[in-house]
Amino acid sequence: MRDFHLPGRSAVFAENGVCATSHPLAAKIAVQMMEAGGNAVDAAIAGAVVLGICEPQMTGIGGDCFVLISPPGGDDVIGLNGSGRAPAGLSAAALRDRGLSTVPLDGVESVTLPGAIDAFCRLSKDYGKLGLAAALAPAIHYAEAGVPVAPRTAFDWKIAEHRVQGAARDTYLLNGKAPVPGQMFRAPKQAEVLRRIAMEGRAGFYEGEVAEDMVASLNAMGGTHTLDDFAATACDYTDPISGTYNGVDLVEHPPNGHGATAILMTNILSHFDLASMDPAGADRAHVEAEAGKLAYDARNRFLADADHMTRLAHMLAPETAERLAALIDPKRAMDTPAATSEAVHKDTVYITVVDRDRMSVSLIYSIFHSFGAGLASDRFGILFQNRGAGFTLEQGHPNEAAGGKRPMHTIIPAMLKQDGRVTMPFGVMGGGYQPKGHARFLSNVTDFGMDPQTAIDLPRCFSDNGDLKVERGYSDAVRADLAGRGHRVSTPDVPIGGAQAIRIHDSGVLEGASDPRKDGCALGY
Repeated sequence: MRDFHLPGRSAVFAENGVCATSHPLAAKIAVQMMEAGGNAVDAAIAGAVVLGICEPQMTGIGGDCFVLISPPGGDDVIGLNGSGRAPAGLSAAALRDRGLSTVPLDGVESVTLPGAIDAFCRLSKDYGKLGLAAALAPAIHYAEAGVPVAPRTAFDWKIAEHRVQGAARDTYLLNGKAPVPGQMFRAPKQAEVLRRIAMEGRAGFYEGEVAEDMVASLNAMGGTHTLDDFAATACDYTDPISGTYNGVDLVEHPPNGHGATAILMTNILSHFDLASMDPAGADRAHVEAEAGKLAYDARNRFLADADHMTRLAHMLAPETAERLAALIDPKRAMDTPAATSEAVHKDTVYITVVDRDRMSVSLIYSIFHSFGAGLASDRFGILFQNRGAGFTLEQGHPNEAAGGKRPMHTIIPAMLKQDGRVTMPFGVMGGGYQPKGHARFLSNVTDFGMDPQTAIDLPRCFSDNGDLKVERGYSDAVRADLAGRGHRVSTPDVPIGGAQAIRIHDSGVLEGASDPRKDGCALGY
């Protein structure tokens, strides 16, 4: 319960359905879909695609998604991997021969096939009620009519303005500049693409004129992408992975996402008495930072496309966490175990919906860095993601770049289960921060008994490449203490991540929570 003397945000309670996401318009549309007879899948797809118009620097139809779905009843959780693969022509050896040591963030080499649209089409067909055309109708309308740019979105847009290149500048900059809060943003060419998808399904995107536009544009930039690459794009249903912390099951999507990192981190933290620590104090921040270094080092060495990795069981094994926990000195920071394999400033949107039948959807949708690769198709202005930057060029590594392969992904949806039933779909945005964010959110709820909104609001810190980023919500005394333990402490330019959650109470009432670090909210009916 928050202190009502102080600025803050109340949780949203509702009986029939709730959506929590990072833009109010997307939350409103999701609720309207449920009010019109749709279910959580219809609502999540409608809201997610609208987020590509409301927050184009974060996501869009040229990106990827991962989804966890719990059908009515709440006992089962199904995963859907909507991440695209590298074009068949991508070769790590060829990139190394050019003198490259990493996949260029802003180059066509980083552009992987967009997987989200195939996943939305499959999800709507298999689990939706209203059909794909109904789910896409709100996004088509707002792409044409436009949306006023929200404050946090404008803030992020300005920071990334320099990344927008070539044809992308025509659509995603207004008179050559990032829009200011309240300025209207329109994407009529994207509305045309969405109409084709609504009428033709996935063929309207992965075949015909839209695919031809994307391939021709990428080839003109030096890409190896082909029409066959696009036509072959297909999502996959997966079996989620899970771990238990304080009697609560943390359910994550399996690789190529890095949900296993969150499970490993919670397994490491289970060897420490976090509940006895100040939730916003230095002891907890230090232990979490050290556990994160170890968990992320394991991620960087092992995680990859599920068809190319062999050490998942090792990462999830309790004895692995026990050995790693023993390496943590409560009073002294360790050197970063290994340089992380990704750069900073990744961008993502997350949406969660629970409907009146208690179907739950946890969906995360991204173009990776702000404005993806900064590149767009010439005719339709489709932004290309740079998710291929998640590959390594290290020869023989399980995550080595290769044609037809999925890169290690940083976006991860999650759900909590207790006594065999789903109790809370949730997600934490913020690129590499996400596993740490999942572990901290779960600890906030179970170690400290926080409600979801309080758990989201609590200040965050994140050890990133040896730099312990500490939000301004921490006290100066905590900062000094952490520095005294050997951490290099800094204040991040932007808040760390964002989060959304919906708790399903035993009474059946739904409780939605939304991160004030973003523009969004939770809404219910």
